[in-house]
Amino acid sequence: MAAQRKVIITCAVTGSAHTPTMSPHLPITPDAIAAEGIAAAKAGAAILHLHARDPATGRPTCDPDVYGLFVGTIRQATRAILNITTGGPASMEVEERIAAALRFKPELASLNMGSLSPYGRQRLAERYGAWKHPWEAELLRGAKSRTYINTEEIIEHTLREVGANGTRFECECYDVGHLYNVAYFAERGLLKPPLIIQTVIGFSGVIGLDPQNLTHMRAVADKLFGADYQWSVLAPGRHQFRLCTMGAVMGSNVRVGMEDNLYLAKGELARSNADQVARMRQILELLSFEIASPDEARTILGLNGKAQAQTC
Repeated sequence: MAAQRKVIITCAVTGSAHTPTMSPHLPITPDAIAAEGIAAAKAGAAILHLHARDPATGRPTCDPDVYGLFVGTIRQATRAILNITTGGPASMEVEERIAAALRFKPELASLNMGSLSPYGRQRLAERYGAWKHPWEAELLRGAKSRTYINTEEIIEHTLREVGANGTRFECECYDVGHLYNVAYFAERGLLKPPLIIQTVIGFSGVIGLDPQNLTHMRAVADKLFGADYQWSVLAPGRHQFRLCTMGAVMGSNVRVGMEDNLYLAKGELARSNADQVARMRQILELLSFEIASPDEARTILGLNGKAQAQTC
């Protein structure tokens, strides 16, 4: 009998989309990000997806000095795989976006596989009467004219520079065309199997939340990559647990965390990332899935191992 497939849980600890006004539980400071990451790992997350924020205002930042205030703490306290983003504000140059990944040489880095324009995010500014910081409303209201640029040149530069340190890439695919972009870079030898594909479903301006879209993304990935890829699913807000569960049943790994969803249930803010990890783990185990440990996830994803990671 074949061994039971183990599901990898990723926790995206803080992200850059949500703002401090939206939840008092969103981790902002380096100490809070470290504590949340460590607790999420203890709850069952094999991978911690990391962004940084200005400790004073909570505004997203790509400053590697800020990452340095929590990366080493997490590495010393857990066996978790660290996944550092190579995304960043729309106005930021690629060298700024990849600076933290270059300095800390994580086993894994996320990479958006095409340019993105968010639709409708400015409407979130209407939900709140007062903001903790002026930048929050400004960021949301400016979304209407913003594009997150990921050209062929930017993606290639990121693959060559960050990949030179042994870091592998989680290819974030927000639409079907992004899967073909992955195939293009794999054909050129800039991405190596097993490819790590993350289907991002239901965010503004990208493929919609219909379950049929998840099925279609899987079918296209199967056509393009055969057995040479590992698949993960993430979805926003109230759709998180439902679509992650659907993905797991179809063969995916899953991602939860406050980057994608501030809630644990309808009307109930998650008090921690660990709460979301524990809920996702409970659902998966009720469905008889086993949860991958960090070292099992390293084997599944073809990572180099924690020993190659650096803390400064």
